[in-house]
Amino acid sequence: MSKVFKYYYDLMSQPSRALWIALKMGKTQFEDCPVALRKMEQYTEAYKKVNRFQKVPAIVDNDFHLSESVAILRYLADKQQFSEALYPRDIQERAKVDEFLEWHHLGVRYGCSGYFMHLWLLPLRGLADKPTKEKALELKIEMERQLKLVEELWLKDNNFLTGDKLTVADLFGACEIEQTKLCRYDAKEKFPKITKWLGRVRTESNPYFDEAHKYLYKAVQVLT
Repeated sequence: MSKVFKYYYDLMSQPSRALWIALKMGKTQFEDCPVALRKMEQYTEAYKKVNRFQKVPAIVDNDFHLSESVAILRYLADKQQFSEALYPRDIQERAKVDEFLEWHHLGVRYGCSGYFMHLWLLPLRGLADKPTKEKALELKIEMERQLKLVEELWLKDNNFLTGDKLTVADLFGACEIEQTKLCRYDAKEKFPKITKWLGRVRTESNPYFDEAHKYLYKAVQVLT
C-alpha cells in the first residue's frame, strides 16, 4: 500500500487542528486536502464520497476511507505512520493517552465547544442568535466545570495531561481550550495551571501550533 494518504481537514475544526499538528510534528507524509467548512464544501457530493458523515477530518488511504480523528490516529499508529513520542507504544503509557482521548469528548470538548459554538461560531454564520445572558452564563459554568477537572485532576501533579511529556492528548485538549479566546474568554485568572500548561504545549509544538491557529489568532486581534 502507498505510504502517502490523503488528509481532508479544515484548521477551523478543532480535531482537524490537533491531528494536523501531530502529523506535522511527527513528520508524517500525507497529501494535503483542505476542505473549506465556511464554503460548506463538506456537503458536496464529491466530499460525501470521501466521508459519508460529511465531516472533517477524514483520510483516504488508497481505497480505505476513515473518519473521526481518534480513529485516524490509532489507525496510523498501527501502521507505524504516527509519532511514537506523541502516541506511545508502551501499553500503559498509551492507555493513559487513550483515557484522556475517551474522556475529553464529553469532558473538555463538550464544555469548550458548546461555549465556542453558541457564543461565536453559530451567530457568526447566521445559524443562531447570540445566546441570552442567562444562557451564556449556563454555558460558561459548564465549560468551567470541565476546565476545573483539567486543572485539578489531569494537571494535578503533571506538566502535561498524562505525565511529564507532551502527547497527542495535550494537543487535543489545548486546541479545544485555545479557541475559547474567540469568545473573549481567558482562563488565566481561574485556572493558572491550565494557563502554564497551554504555554508549554505551544512551545513544544511550535511552529505548527501557531500555524494551525493562525486564523484564530488573527480573529482574536480583531476583537481586542
